[in-house]
Amino acid sequence: MANILGIFTALILCVAAFVAVKNKASFEAEIAERDSQQRSLERSQKRLEGLQADLVRLPKERAEIDGQTAVKNEEKAGLEAANDSLKSDIESKTSKIEDNNTELNDIREKVAKVGDIEDLADKMKAMGAEREELTQNISSTEANLANLTATNISIQADAKNRKEELDTLAKGQSLPSLNTRILRIYSTWGFVLLADGDNAGVTANSTLDVVRGGEVIAKLLVTAVESRAASASIVPGSIAEDVTLMTGDRVVASKDTDTKKTASN
Repeated sequence: MANILGIFTALILCVAAFVAVKNKASFEAEIAERDSQQRSLERSQKRLEGLQADLVRLPKERAEIDGQTAVKNEEKAGLEAANDSLKSDIESKTSKIEDNNTELNDIREKVAKVGDIEDLADKMKAMGAEREELTQNISSTEANLANLTATNISIQADAKNRKEELDTLAKGQSLPSLNTRILRIYSTWGFVLLADGDNAGVTANSTLDVVRGGEVIAKLLVTAVESRAASASIVPGSIAEDVTLMTGDRVVASKDTDTKKTASN
């Protein structure tokens, strides 16, 4: 009987040991899973903190853009005022030239009516000198008028360019002259860092094209802009599966303005 009890006791101990080993393995697996979830949670929290910082910075950047737009509007108003002043000056010079031509014609008529008298030679000499002076005045006025016209054309062209830039910025688009490159790539977070910022015409919330070999390989949505740097999110679905973005890839302003709406949706 004692042997039977001993055998039962040994069996019970073996079963208990087996259950303990299984419980230990299960417990260790649960600990490993918990550690993995904890690391994933920490990464998510860091990303959330970065996004919250971006949300805090965006209103300030928008205020800076609004300030730049106001400065551009003031410059435009100044150029238009200068243009109006030049037009007035040109009209004044043109009127003076017409008056000089009228006076010159009057002198010619007087010379024709003088006739053959003793002081004809002196009068002719005086009129010749006066005519020469008037001719020089006309030439000088015409030269000034030409300079004013050239200046006016230059100012009008500059004003047109400034207006186009202001219109582009007002639409929330980067300038068409933008030509920058990818400086860094953060694939895990789905965004890149650009080598230029608003100094090159990058505008917040605008859409950009990544160009390689003359073809658009991806779309970017600008999330933050500084004076000489900018960050942009990679628009989901805009990059093919067999394409990998690389540092140094060229970035230009996108001609497809609907991409921005698609990315926001």
